Amino acid sequence: MTEQRTRICILGGGFGGLYTALRLTQLPWLPTQSPEITIVDSRDRFVFAPLLYELVTGELQAWEIAPPFQQLLQDTPIRFIQGTVADIDITAQQVQLQDGQFLDYDRLVLAMGGETPLDIVPGAQQYAIPFRRVEDAYRLQQRLRLLEASDAEKIRVAIIGGGYSGVELACKLAERLGKRGRLRLVDRGEEILKSAPDFNREAAQKALSERQVWLDLETTVKSLDAESITLEYRDQVDTLPVDIVMWTVGTQTPDIVRSLPLKQNSEHQIIINPKLQVIEHPEIFALGDLADSHDAEGKKVPKTAQAAFQQADYAGWNLWASLTGRPLLSFHYQALGEMMTLGKDNATLTGLGIKLDGQLAHVARRLIYLYRLPTWEHQMRVAFNWISRPFQELMINK
Repeated sequence: MTEQRTRICILGGGFGGLYTALRLTQLPWLPTQSPEITIVDSRDRFVFAPLLYELVTGELQAWEIAPPFQQLLQDTPIRFIQGTVADIDITAQQVQLQDGQFLDYDRLVLAMGGETPLDIVPGAQQYAIPFRRVEDAYRLQQRLRLLEASDAEKIRVAIIGGGYSGVELACKLAERLGKRGRLRLVDRGEEILKSAPDFNREAAQKALSERQVWLDLETTVKSLDAESITLEYRDQVDTLPVDIVMWTVGTQTPDIVRSLPLKQNSEHQIIINPKLQVIEHPEIFALGDLADSHDAEGKKVPKTAQAAFQQADYAGWNLWASLTGRPLLSFHYQALGEMMTLGKDNATLTGLGIKLDGQLAHVARRLIYLYRLPTWEHQMRVAFNWISRPFQELMINK
């Protein structure tokens, strides 16, 4: 009689989920210990979100930053299921999908990321475009193509949120639209990138100024409709015409996670210990945006791709350790610096005593992200395409 293999179910195929699964395949399992590893995600593709902005300007192609899970995992023992989670029974240790499929687990990893809250401002759900998924980039591309093909003299875009995502998107859109673009970056704070290093903030302010992006600071969004946006600045309310509204601010825990009978903070993030285990449920691990995570020193872990990438390494190790009788490790977050694209051939990079901007930072950012792409095979395919693309373009333009 064949003994049932240990079942590890990973919900979410982003940085936290996918990289945890890949890390598990690198660890030294005995033949009798090798687990069944299953990733469940509602999408069919992994999205390398930090490079999503390059789709706006056509610098990169969708397959480079959003390869299909089946392609990424074809040479691994990891099973991928495209599906939406309908229920998680933590007592029975079972996940139910919307198609009626049931998945039993011995270890569960919650890595479903966050969602952009669009229900806090009237009209946002209907008219604003978030920027988290490839589908969001496609929706933006379609809208831009229609406007660019029209006889409109100006294309008016409002980007809500003055954090990294809003600034990066504003610079890319400004470069794509050129003189036809009329862009405004809206944030309720007194400055953009309030948690960023001064070097990054100053470089971003310069880039936005050079691209004539208008800054609406200390400003809140009151409502949206199909052709306008209503803003409030110091008790003064104005309604302005707009063609596109991009929403890059805020994140919320998915409803399915919020409904679980697990300890949560005021933002409905799952509270975990430094080993990334859910409080009172050591068989469940949580990481990324949906987890209230503090590292071994008690420091709050930021909700960034960099943090999720590091957590995945520890989660993979701790899952292996918990199943093989090894000691688990407490998570140690390392702030390796921050990178930001500020248009074509322009970026900033700070960290580990280094400060770069301009084209050199752009090249460094690309190489760092190339190294962090999920599998060696995909890294090689993308690297070859980046190297050969100038020659391909040269031949086409001859």
